[in-house]
Amino acid sequence: MPIEFTHVPGKTADATAPFFYDFAETATKLGLIEDSGFRKIVVDDSAGLLTNMDLASQVLNRTASLEVVLTHWAGVIEPTVAARQLASIDRESGGRLALRIISEPLNDDDAEARPVGHGVVWQRIDEYLVLLKRLWSNDRPFDHEGAFYSIKGGYVPRKGPHGADLVIRMGGQSGTALKVAGRHADVFELAPGSIDEIRQLVERARGAAAEHGRAGKLRFALPVRIHRGASATGHKAVDLSGPPAQVALSLLAYAALGIDEFMIVGVDTPREIATVGRETLALLRNSLARREDDAFRPGAYASRTGPETRAAG
Repeated sequence: MPIEFTHVPGKTADATAPFFYDFAETATKLGLIEDSGFRKIVVDDSAGLLTNMDLASQVLNRTASLEVVLTHWAGVIEPTVAARQLASIDRESGGRLALRIISEPLNDDDAEARPVGHGVVWQRIDEYLVLLKRLWSNDRPFDHEGAFYSIKGGYVPRKGPHGADLVIRMGGQSGTALKVAGRHADVFELAPGSIDEIRQLVERARGAAAEHGRAGKLRFALPVRIHRGASATGHKAVDLSGPPAQVALSLLAYAALGIDEFMIVGVDTPREIATVGRETLALLRNSLARREDDAFRPGAYASRTGPETRAAG
């Protein structure tokens, strides 16, 4: 499967307003993002899930092929409500929605729904996703009584085009997080680190998925921050700087680990979007195309990574 690129919005030019603050301006950027080779865009507004759902709908309505990765924390709204609203967005967009589950609330207003303890957080996420998938696939109402949710007559009459196969994205590094991600995630978002650290996390995540017979179904996404100088986006990502050819070469080292998607951070102005799309993304695609007959071997290109590649917190 070819490498995909996902745009992760940061701040606007004044560095204070969110990317989606002025949607008239955002609509112009969305067209540029779509035309520059990005396949997806992350919607992760600090206002929380309901705002994210509204923004996702607007993005999908204003683009033809761009997929939306909607950030969501389990527990903000009930599973039946979430399942119905998400199915509606997915259906109206023709199946261009993915759900990105995070383990912490988006803002303090969501914290009331947060259970105490790391293990409990992931137990709740597990039950939540089981219920979403059941609601997206059942042909008759069902009752559920679990540790965190109680449902009577749960049913979503109008399913999305993917049904229970709506793409679920997750991350994490603890054994508990990997266990839940191994059961549910279609895309695993990797944490920043060195080549070796990321390779080890890929292997751990695959092992967790293998316990559920899903090792071959799990895809990997790596957040990458591209900049020419100091960056203050606030996102955690592998940090790359330098000319486009050097950045593309550095990304080849990560592609060799089996990474299928790069989540590009720090590219928010129209000029940055166009330049990265025309130069870095195109160079990487061309390099991969020339090597498509060669099987990727873990670490094959690690030694070619430039000195400007480093982990950023």
